[in-house]
Amino acid sequence: MTTKKFLLEEKDIPERWYNIVADMENKPMPPLHPGTREVITGEALAPLFPEELIRQEVSQEKWIDIPEEVRDMYKIWRPTPVFRALGLEKALDTPAKIYYKYEGQSPSGSHKPNTAIPQAYYNKQAGIRKITTETGAGQWGSALSFACNQFGIECEVYMVKISFHHKPYRKTMMNTWGANVIPSPSNLTEAGRSILAKDPDSPGSLGIAISEAVEMAAQNDDVNYALGSVLNHVLTHQTIIGLEAVKQMEKVGDMPDIVVAPFGGGSNFAGLTFPFLRMNLEEGKQIRCIASEPASCPKLTRGQFRYDFGDAVGMTPLIPMYTLGHNFVPAPIHAGGLRYHGAGAIVSQLLHDNLIEARAHMNKEVFEAGVLFARTEGIIPAPEANHGIATVIAEANRCKEEGRSETILFNLCGHGNLDMKAYEDYFAGKIVDHELTSAEIDASLAMLDTPTL
Repeated sequence: MTTKKFLLEEKDIPERWYNIVADMENKPMPPLHPGTREVITGEALAPLFPEELIRQEVSQEKWIDIPEEVRDMYKIWRPTPVFRALGLEKALDTPAKIYYKYEGQSPSGSHKPNTAIPQAYYNKQAGIRKITTETGAGQWGSALSFACNQFGIECEVYMVKISFHHKPYRKTMMNTWGANVIPSPSNLTEAGRSILAKDPDSPGSLGIAISEAVEMAAQNDDVNYALGSVLNHVLTHQTIIGLEAVKQMEKVGDMPDIVVAPFGGGSNFAGLTFPFLRMNLEEGKQIRCIASEPASCPKLTRGQFRYDFGDAVGMTPLIPMYTLGHNFVPAPIHAGGLRYHGAGAIVSQLLHDNLIEARAHMNKEVFEAGVLFARTEGIIPAPEANHGIATVIAEANRCKEEGRSETILFNLCGHGNLDMKAYEDYFAGKIVDHELTSAEIDASLAMLDTPTL
């Protein structure tokens, strides 16, 4: 009988996170001050983040110790399993072997608590009373609401308006953990009011929600901001996924030829792939790592590598990234966690150096992939995860055409149990494809006055 799932014990939870920056020949370029455009140091982040997270943000150390209290909380859902996708393999009639790391077992149903828990922990250690944040699909907002509740910290979440209305149960989940959830753009902030003045019917975006959350945090000394993706310390925390997966693939006795994960800002992709990229950088292996993004928000596949703001109104430091422009508002697709204009600095540098790949998929294709996966494997994936599945299917079909048996591992970053509106729309024929034209991308990038790279 072929083994279906590969498990670890609690004692196997890694004791350290992996910081890929230590192994990169070309380090990411430093952030710039939003006003002066001069290089900023970690101290400039002090109004928003606790000292330990700032230290991790700029760290050049390869390994960062995980606090014991964080590891104890990880035990609520970690280690997570690796599954062999035998049903999907059979449906595709492919010689490829397909595995997936399943992160949907966490309290909030996704990979996001892997960084929410340590971020709340370090803020509690720093005496912070409240944390503000943004959320797209609601996965990050749910995770931080859960984490803040565990540490007795207030949580205020600015949720992208289109997702706020499409995913009411995500809001209810956050409320259950005690968070205050506000549809963004809102009238509570200068950033929100400026957006609404230009477009009263704005569906919102992660960039806009970030502006609102940062503005609110910057006004009070005992209030900090937390980000669920993009930043170096966030990506580092998520490597708990790949570090476990390496151990599990060793139990399988077969390392992957291809590692795939969806891409919004980078946390999902980094979490699974960075520990495997370490093998490429240290041991000379040639594992292909592919980031999967929506064709309606294709910053990796069609964006420009340059400095840009992480938010919509230009409050955050300028980050070296692949971007569509911080003013870009993506089409209101159901994969809200991927509707972000830019990529994290680390992932952007890796792509620029051709150490990773990127693939874009149309909306209908990703839902077709998600439904096939649900019908063959039983788990209904989050819309974000469907992008990775679409890439896996494409690679498995290539293996069939070429008669090659390759091993594919992907990150099933969360379940879609609270995303039934998206699937309902798909079955009703309401999911439409939206691929940006070159003129639309050029127009968005033309609005930028930030340094090119």
